[in-house]
This record gives sequence, C-alpha cells and structure tokens, in this order.
Amino acid sequence: MKHYNINHRDETASKTILIIDDDQINRKILGKIFSDTYEIREAENGNVGMAQILSNRGRFCAILLDVIMPEMDGIEVLRHLKSMKMLDETPVFLITAEQQVDVVREAYELGVMDVLTKPVTSYVVRRRVESVIELYTTRKYLHNVVESQQAELLMQAEKIIQLNQGMIEALATAIEFRNEESGGHVNRIFTITKYMLENTEFGDGLNEDQIHNIALASIMHDVGKITIPDAILSKPGKLTAEEYEIMKTHTTQGVALLESISQLKDSDIYEYACDIARHHHERWNGKGYPDHLRGDEITPWSQVVSLADVYDALSCKRVYKAAFSRHKVLEMIWAGQCGVFNPRLLDSFFSVEEHLNEMYRHLAEAEGA
Repeated sequence: MKHYNINHRDETASKTILIIDDDQINRKILGKIFSDTYEIREAENGNVGMAQILSNRGRFCAILLDVIMPEMDGIEVLRHLKSMKMLDETPVFLITAEQQVDVVREAYELGVMDVLTKPVTSYVVRRRVESVIELYTTRKYLHNVVESQQAELLMQAEKIIQLNQGMIEALATAIEFRNEESGGHVNRIFTITKYMLENTEFGDGLNEDQIHNIALASIMHDVGKITIPDAILSKPGKLTAEEYEIMKTHTTQGVALLESISQLKDSDIYEYACDIARHHHERWNGKGYPDHLRGDEITPWSQVVSLADVYDALSCKRVYKAAFSRHKVLEMIWAGQCGVFNPRLLDSFFSVEEHLNEMYRHLAEAEGA
C-alpha cells in the first residue's frame, strides 16, 4: 500500500503570480514583494488580464487584482472568473485604495480570497498571499492524492470483480463438464438472458448493471447439480421416477451451496443467483418445481432463464438426446412440451429468436470447421 506525505509540496506546481493593475508603479511595487520567489506576470487592465488568464489557465498560483481600472474593472474580472468556476482553482486578492462597503461585500460574495488595502505593507501582503498559496497548493495535492487512491481502489475492485466472475464461471463450467457438456451451455445462457433483458419488455425497469448481474447470476442456475450422483446426472436414458425426484433437488441444493459461500453474499448477484437457482424450473401454470409457483409469483429473470435453459437444452446435443432442429425446438416450446411459459414471455422470445438462432448457427459452423 502506498503512503502519502501530506506535507509534500508539488514541485511542479505553478510559481507565477499575475498582477492586474492599471498603475505601472503599483505593479512594480507588488512585483518586487514576490520576485525573489515567484515569476511575475503583469497586465495593465482587466481585458489584458483575462486574456492572460484564459491563455494560461492553471499556470498562476495567485492573482493580485486592482479594483478601479479602465476597460474592465476588478469586479467585472471577478464576475467572469466566477462564471467560469476558476476561483476554486486560483486564489484572487483584491487590491484597493477604496473602502466602499458594497464593493468589498460583492468581492467576497463573488469569491475573492482576501481584500488588501493600498498603500500595501510588504511583509503583511507577502504573508497573507503566501499562506493562501500554500493552502491552495496543499489542497490541490491532496485532491490529486485522493483521485490517485480512488483510481487504485477502482482498479482493485475491478480485479476482484473479474476474479469473482472467473471463479463463478469456472464453477458453473465444471458442473457442465461433469454433466458431459462442453461447458458452452453456461455461456449461452448468459448471452440469451442478457439479450432478452436488453431487448424485450422483460428487462423493463432494470438498469445496465442489474441486467449484467442477472446474466452473470444465470450461469449459476445448475450449480446444485454438483450434488447429484454421476449415475443420474450422466444417465443416457430416461430417468426413473425416483431418479427424477433426486435430479429435481439440484434447485434447492443449488441455493444451499450458494448460501454457504460467504464471499458471495456481499455480491450484487447473490439474490439473483439464489432466486434463479431455485426457480428456473418453475412454470407459469404452477406445475414446475420445487415450490410450484405460478404466474407472476415467478420473477421475470427466473422466467427468462427458465426459457433460455429449455431453448438451449433442446437446441444442443445432450447425453440423453440429440439436438433438435430449429423448427422442432420452436414447435415444442410453443406447444408447452417442456412446460407452460408466460404468454408474454413467449411473445418476447419469438420476437428475438431469429437473432438468438444466429448464435447457434455460428456455433455449428465453428464446430464443423
């Protein structure tokens, strides 16, 4: 971990003071006070001063500004600087022989750092100006330190997110390999879920981060299969009634597994992952499992994942069956041969299925290459 010295002064910080005053003698007097330590720039009126400020933004560590000047007076300069939000980055000192209360009040309201009266006392002016310059320099340095620390924390957080995502994907893929799948199933479920939430009404009300988290959670839908015996999980034929009951426990076992991962509980995907793992086999008519939810008792994301899971299972070869044709897959889904789905979900699915089918076409081409 880096340690920062807050007393450090940035040696690259500006060491130039701009003096804006229509009186040349006043400019020379003020310049002489600081010339041994600072570079001095001069401007004979507000217009010239503003031109220098705009062309050298960030260069000046302080601006000494006269009030009464031709073309543009000191108060007008302050108004311009305030409108451009430049008074937060460079301290301005008003130099005036006038003690008009309304002028001084407006100057402070605009954001001037201090008001110095003429004739100036050199050691007083120097101490007051340098104290503020040091304050601004330290504040800028601390601001840069904070930004640097924030950037480092963001990078660390991103690495943690990537690590967690990689661990989640590895675990989910391991389940697929154990089930004699290629491991591509979880990636396709992620893609289908994300696309449907982004492009159909089932993503309404969800922001970009929520959709990504749901899609990431979807790859954990079958994590509970790690508890299913190999003889059942990899059985090439139809399961017996008893075996099917055991297979169905992968939903509740999946939630139990997710709940046992303490680090996951602090993740934004945790609630989605538990809900999807438990309910991706629920059906619209209440004839799914394990809780026999019906209708809108099933969350939109679990509905989407359940249909994505069926679509992918029908479209791809499994240990217990060959891949079905696209026509057959759509026919089976529409007829409810894999369970009854929300009619609105089916409408949404069929509205984007042509795009989803492209993914399978490219996959088949890649496998045949």
